[in-house]
Amino acid sequence: LYERIGWPLYKKYGHAFDAFKLAISDEGGDPLEEIDIPKDLKDELRAYILRRLAPQPIKIRSDIEVSCFTYEGIDAIKEALHAGMECSTGSMQIKCRLIAPPIYVLSTMTLEKEAGINLLQKTLDVIKEKITSKGGKMDVKMAPKAVSLKEENELQAMMDRLALENEEVDGDAPDDE
Repeated sequence: LYERIGWPLYKKYGHAFDAFKLAISDEGGDPLEEIDIPKDLKDELRAYILRRLAPQPIKIRSDIEVSCFTYEGIDAIKEALHAGMECSTGSMQIKCRLIAPPIYVLSTMTLEKEAGINLLQKTLDVIKEKITSKGGKMDVKMAPKAVSLKEENELQAMMDRLALENEEVDGDAPDDE
């Protein structure tokens, strides 16, 4: 395999990995066509490369603190967050989750990291403009960035802890005596 596939690709493209990426992209020629191997093996190799090098979606997240102490209060916050969520595109949906008032998490899934970060930054700008026009304020606790599974698990653990702390326990209710 190396003599017939690997080494010729290394010679021409510098690295077989670069040739494999080129083989599954729409740009340029197909490096596998230049190799002298049977067509069924080329098709099998292309299918394997496509499966192994398929782009993985990336989660982009930003933590914000939104508050408004004017008469409109929570309605202004809702309106600002909804305005931000309207920045969603067909391929990138923006989701907003409440962690604990006044902390919210905005997130989106994307195949293109920079495009996701830019969209979330645009969303933050829209929310800030909307909430400040209503007399509220927004602080960015964590700027938009790609997050790992570990960071998502930490966020979920924090949400679970806050939900547990927020539950009513025996003795919370006022005495009726």
